[in-house]
Amino acid sequence: MNFELNEEQKQIKYSIREFAESEIRPYVMEWDEAQHFPVELRPKLAELGLMGILFPEEYGGAGMGYIEYATIIEELGRVCGSVGLSVAAHNSLCSNHIYTFGTEEQKQKYLVPLAQGESFGAWGLTESQAGSDASGTRTTAVRTGSDSDRVPSGWTVNGSKNFITHAIACNTLVAVAVTDKEKGNRGISAFIFDKSMTGFRSDKKENKVGMRASETASVVFEDCFVPKENLLGNEGEGFMQAMKILDGGRISIAALSVGIAQGAYEAALKYAKERQQFGKPIAEFQAIQFKLAEMATQIECSRLLTLQAAAAKDAGQPVTAKSAMAKLYASETAVRVSEEGVQIHGGYGYTKDYPAEKYWRDSKLCTIGEGTSEIQKMVIAKNLLKS
Repeated sequence: MNFELNEEQKQIKYSIREFAESEIRPYVMEWDEAQHFPVELRPKLAELGLMGILFPEEYGGAGMGYIEYATIIEELGRVCGSVGLSVAAHNSLCSNHIYTFGTEEQKQKYLVPLAQGESFGAWGLTESQAGSDASGTRTTAVRTGSDSDRVPSGWTVNGSKNFITHAIACNTLVAVAVTDKEKGNRGISAFIFDKSMTGFRSDKKENKVGMRASETASVVFEDCFVPKENLLGNEGEGFMQAMKILDGGRISIAALSVGIAQGAYEAALKYAKERQQFGKPIAEFQAIQFKLAEMATQIECSRLLTLQAAAAKDAGQPVTAKSAMAKLYASETAVRVSEEGVQIHGGYGYTKDYPAEKYWRDSKLCTIGEGTSEIQKMVIAKNLLKS
């Protein structure tokens, strides 16, 4: 399979690189230090179609595929992991869940404004007691009301979700809750929430090591009424839906990992050519050359795995194993490459005067979010044994 980008895809790559260099790079460290989520970028992202990359024009989207999507996320991650993560979470999780499983009415009401960039979307799966074990969800949704005009029919939701990207900035959130605890995974359902709902609020913002410009916080549901028309798909399908959404989401995290690794590699290469020791650039020493060679090779392998998963997704093929492999390898590569980048910078790599330390801090989240590396290995092994 040929993964060479076509001319249109290359043009997308170059335009996003130009945007990232001019609109994001000058502010990366400022946003990181202040933990500032750059909401001021939203109109610019929307203008470029980056708030609705995967969705048809009829829903306000750009109508692109996963190859283009992975390319875009990589280019954003190359400059700022936080912005890449936000665009990925908005597209892959919240918006894509509505697009994949929503009714036409739900798509018109919620997906269109999300794809047009009117607000950021959030997605809630993780809880304090339900991380890697997503089936341990404790948030509950209880049927309430009737179909009469006086008592609207719907669900009363109680619980909370942790580590939610855009928990504060979002207007729309997709989250799962237990609707029948006797049925285990088949008793979990998905709902669309919006900030206008009484009993739905944002809570604690996390003080993170990396990805500090991507907003991460908790959401709380306290007797939050959700009308029946906001149920996504059928009752009891929420867990299955979430797992399918994560298949695509992991492609975006793999692409983000590739971007972070590429940025770390480029910074290290530049430094190695400029830094003089023993009368010559350190790039002339074999020890540094071997590091750079391994970094470049691992990045290329990660990129190919990611594009393979993206191409399979575009072709409508099953991608559970492919996306898990791409996410596992690319995220671990991002950590290795960015750490080597710090090592090549030496003492300067441990300071904020150079970008190496930020790539290092940002990289680690990629091995945790949307399923840890250990979970990816379980997913891959399960598929291998099943086949």
